[in-house]
Amino acid sequence: MKFIVQALVSRLVETGNLKVTYPDGSSQSFGDGTGNPVHMRIKTKKALWGLAIDPAYYLGHHYGTGDIDIVEGDIYGLLKAVFTGNPDFKYYDTGWNHLLERLRYLFRWAREKNSVVRSRRNVQHHYDLTGALYDLFLDKDRQYSCAYFERPDQSLDDAQLAKKRHIAAKLNINRPGQSVLDIGSGWGGMALYLARQLGAKVTGVTLSDEQHALSVKRAGEAGLTDEVKFLLQDYRNTEGPFDRIVSVGMFEHVGRPNYLTFFKKSASLLKRDGVMLLHTIGRTDQPSANNPFIEKYIFPGGYIPALSEVMQAVEKSGLAVTDVEILRLHYAETLRHWRERFMARREEAKALYDEKFCRIWEFYLAASESAFRWQNLVVFQLQLSHDQQAMPLTRDYIGRGEDCLRTHEGDAKGSRRGARQYPKEASL
Repeated sequence: MKFIVQALVSRLVETGNLKVTYPDGSSQSFGDGTGNPVHMRIKTKKALWGLAIDPAYYLGHHYGTGDIDIVEGDIYGLLKAVFTGNPDFKYYDTGWNHLLERLRYLFRWAREKNSVVRSRRNVQHHYDLTGALYDLFLDKDRQYSCAYFERPDQSLDDAQLAKKRHIAAKLNINRPGQSVLDIGSGWGGMALYLARQLGAKVTGVTLSDEQHALSVKRAGEAGLTDEVKFLLQDYRNTEGPFDRIVSVGMFEHVGRPNYLTFFKKSASLLKRDGVMLLHTIGRTDQPSANNPFIEKYIFPGGYIPALSEVMQAVEKSGLAVTDVEILRLHYAETLRHWRERFMARREEAKALYDEKFCRIWEFYLAASESAFRWQNLVVFQLQLSHDQQAMPLTRDYIGRGEDCLRTHEGDAKGSRRGARQYPKEASL
């Protein structure tokens, strides 16, 4: 097995500075010696076998168990060496790894067919971890999705506020009291923002007990219980109609077999002149299987789609696409902030759980950042409507809406009395 790992790493790392120590004590260097040095130690034969048979799963798995360790540098540095050492070589396009990826792709439907019961169980696996964990690395509003970096030096909190502002402007909420459905409302930040800044009447739905409880508490503390209600409910059981629908970071959990169900249900919930904004992770290349480590340990039942897969379902749902935006590298920067914050408070995370949990989450955050920075992941923002005249003809309204909201945020200072509506745009 050693020679298989050696052959794979030698093709992956042609530049950079990587040293690998094997279970027998021997070491080998890879790359051209440039950049920060990284030293990986494979401590056991089972870890060596795992890397030879299925590196996509076993690198993270055995880092979590401690059978693989980083002696110099860190796990992010190792992933950087692997993904930038030879950008023209993709290990999953060759030999046995190619066959594994094809098998995962062919059997993907069994893992992604998320019933109401299974969806709730999958959500609870990740989002019902203690809130104290998420407080270690998220912004103060607990936005657990891609931020929107308007400037390279922008703080995480400001970039997450900019994300909410950008989405709100695209929703074009143009009169007080418009009804909004937030599908996958998380800890309530987006719903509370729309109510506070735009006077919207918002219904948020989530399958997480922890998220639901905190959202309800936050609405009460903000004095917005008349404007915002949160339901512990599957979107498939929601009744409408609504003027606007927003969904941020939830579509990744829907699963491919349910795409048409998702968009048909959204279409039925959206008024004829309504607008929907979907914010989801996507891939820039052809459809393929999810990363098996992420599937096992982090997000069971999830799938990251290619745009072609999403569009097929949208086209059959009765909704029309009125705008598409691709956020490139914004999630890489978001994850950098999360990873650095998590590592700075790692001992607190270990006190909440254990060492294995921390190592798995280190790998999850580092691998996710790597995928957005050097591989094929981006964020899609799709604006949908029944009527293509529901939105202004040009995109100028987005910038004007953001400017207006920026002013309102400063005026309101967290008070619902500061909520205002920016001027209605004339549809052409």
